[in-house]
Amino acid sequence: MSSLVSLSRVGSVAVIRVDNPPVNALSQPVRAGLLQAFAEAGQDAAVELILLYCSGRTFIAGADIREFGQPPQAPLLPDVTLAIENCAKPTLAVLHGSALGGGLEVAMACHYRIARRDARVGLPEVKLGLLPGAGGTQRLPRLAGVELALEMIVGGEPISAEAALRHGIVDQLFDGELLDAGLACTAALLARGAGPRRSGQAVVPAPERGNHSSLLAARRAKVLARQPDAFSPPRCIDAIEAAIQLPLEQGLRRERELFLQCLESPQRAQLVARFFAEREVARAGRQSADQSEDPLMHQSRVSP
Repeated sequence: MSSLVSLSRVGSVAVIRVDNPPVNALSQPVRAGLLQAFAEAGQDAAVELILLYCSGRTFIAGADIREFGQPPQAPLLPDVTLAIENCAKPTLAVLHGSALGGGLEVAMACHYRIARRDARVGLPEVKLGLLPGAGGTQRLPRLAGVELALEMIVGGEPISAEAALRHGIVDQLFDGELLDAGLACTAALLARGAGPRRSGQAVVPAPERGNHSSLLAARRAKVLARQPDAFSPPRCIDAIEAAIQLPLEQGLRRERELFLQCLESPQRAQLVARFFAEREVARAGRQSADQSEDPLMHQSRVSP
């Protein structure tokens, strides 16, 4: 197992901890470690529930930017999230800081989720010319409805933990220590005999007003009016439409097709290049503002 992912036991609870500073990015060793840890915990007869949390200042905050533009390395994140969702034992994700992109996709693959009150969750891939490619376009509509999924995936902006609770993305909020809160929640889940609750098997809820077709059409019109040349936003909408029309397995295949289209788009490459340029400008600005700052502390505040 990767040194960045550890597996331990607290009574009948398997505790998986990710520790990949500064932002617990989903590098290949983290993906491999998660896959192995969930498999081992799922096969342990003494384990009744699996708890996932992260060390440091944040939950998994997205992809590892060092892998941008590199050939994909197994295991791919869609395989990891599907394995987590298919786990035969109930799983709980404990969120804090920022659960973004692949981090939120991992959390939504877990059967239950709690979040510290200061947490934020989001799927910002559209800002890099992509779409969520590890089940985010399929699980978020099933959890929170199409209207919010369109806002979060096509708009790309994160929401607060309070909003995530209201919309069913997380099950409860907490204050204080992560592991304490997680273990308290696992005790409550075990006490009521909670089993796996797979978001991919949920039915996409009906909208409060209108219908799914009208919501999709309105968002397509908005994108066409405001971003007529944008490549990924229309495909984000197409992927969400697949969640409405298809069972999870077929929806995930459609999501993957659309993700690869975005990945091969020249527009995606341009947005990634701009992202790196803006990141370097921000880094230089912080360095000039305080030349005496500890460089390790400086690095810890840079997020992908």
